[in-house]
Amino acid sequence: MTRPDPNPNRPDLPPAARRTVLTAALAAAAVPVLPAAASASVPASEPEPVPVPAPEEACYVDNRFWTTYTDWRSGAGPGTRVVGGRRPGLVIGAPDGLTTYLDPHTGRTGTYEYAVWTSPLHYSRVPATEIVASWNADTPPGTWIAVELCAVYTDGSRTPWYVMGRWAAGDADIRRTSVDDQSDGRSSVSTDTVGVTDPATGTRLTGYQLRLVLHRLPGSGATPKVWRLGAMASDVPDRFTVPASEPRRARELRVPRRSQEIHVGQYPEYDNGGEAWCSPTSATMILEYWGRGPTPEDLAWVNPAYADPQVCHAARQTYDYQYDGCGNWPFNTAYAATYRDMNAVVTRLGSLDELTLLIRAGIPAITSQSFLKEELTGAGYGTSGHLMTVIGFTGTGDVIANDPASPTNEAVRRVYKRREWENIWLRTKRYNASGKVVSGTGGVCYLFWPLNATPAQCRALEAVGIR
Repeated sequence: MTRPDPNPNRPDLPPAARRTVLTAALAAAAVPVLPAAASASVPASEPEPVPVPAPEEACYVDNRFWTTYTDWRSGAGPGTRVVGGRRPGLVIGAPDGLTTYLDPHTGRTGTYEYAVWTSPLHYSRVPATEIVASWNADTPPGTWIAVELCAVYTDGSRTPWYVMGRWAAGDADIRRTSVDDQSDGRSSVSTDTVGVTDPATGTRLTGYQLRLVLHRLPGSGATPKVWRLGAMASDVPDRFTVPASEPRRARELRVPRRSQEIHVGQYPEYDNGGEAWCSPTSATMILEYWGRGPTPEDLAWVNPAYADPQVCHAARQTYDYQYDGCGNWPFNTAYAATYRDMNAVVTRLGSLDELTLLIRAGIPAITSQSFLKEELTGAGYGTSGHLMTVIGFTGTGDVIANDPASPTNEAVRRVYKRREWENIWLRTKRYNASGKVVSGTGGVCYLFWPLNATPAQCRALEAVGIR
């Protein structure tokens, strides 16, 4: 997969790997805006059988997350300690020792106590071409974490330990960052994804271990706490089109509308300001749907003249200083999980049936897709990578999305043709404007949900492989 160029107004620049910003100027919104009442949550009037993924869909993706007390106890890490309670997690117990870290983005060298935890080896039910890790954690001031992954090849040999992210909730101690130039010739890391270099050879990743390195300032007594760690392994077959699905009765969720475009030019140090903020803007919408968001104290740094300062805050808190953008997938889910009792993961869905199941349970999704302007009627733009928030379906099955690439908050609600939207989201191959074959996202999405999710929501999540 590829992310687009972080400089959409500079077509002379070569595309950077794995970016998520618009690559064409927006046209005027082509879809009429409905009044607020039209976006009300409309529950299904009677029960309907839960859609079950077809066998060919079910084998594309494997999700494994460590979240329970037993999960954490199953790993190795003498310097760490497992804490129980409502949300079990991992913290520093007796540190393993001291280490230094030269932050490449500040030039500062810091000394930290550290402790290491390593997961058991997880054998994926899907021999994978790609693995994306994600985590939910709290990092008080003076603390941060590193997440690493080592995968097993089909022949039993292993990748190096790849750094999947050096992360802190804030930016006062270190600059959160992905790490470039990690490869062993058969696999490599592209920002947030471990991928097989040449899947045509038959090489696959059959399993993996995850490693957490928890850091804190010496003698501080503070500690990070990690309560969810895992990965999505997948091998979605190459496809330019996917079979059309049959609409199912769904609903529309009342999700706040936020436009990235009203922030153009604001805080350009964070991924060009506004124009490239589709991911944090989408994250903000769903957090607000769940009743979460930054406090006035959190927002005190934002220029008071700016509307929707929570979007500016999300852009700053998801910004990846190496990637030079706000579109690092697990950095966005990690940000969402910094709010009270929230869970968030990166995964893939195999069909609109699975997405419908989540919407019916009251769980909106942030989806990643790329397309030419003429491939999505009414969008008014083309993109090599863009995030939007799916909030429901019409009575005829068309997709209702809060698309942040809209000129105003009022224009954010869009209705996209089901067949067009389904194909651009689920395909893995497409033609760009130059006629070159490039990659599609293959059903990638973010899912956020609260710890007190309803039984129906928990069942819907389990049905798509999330626990």
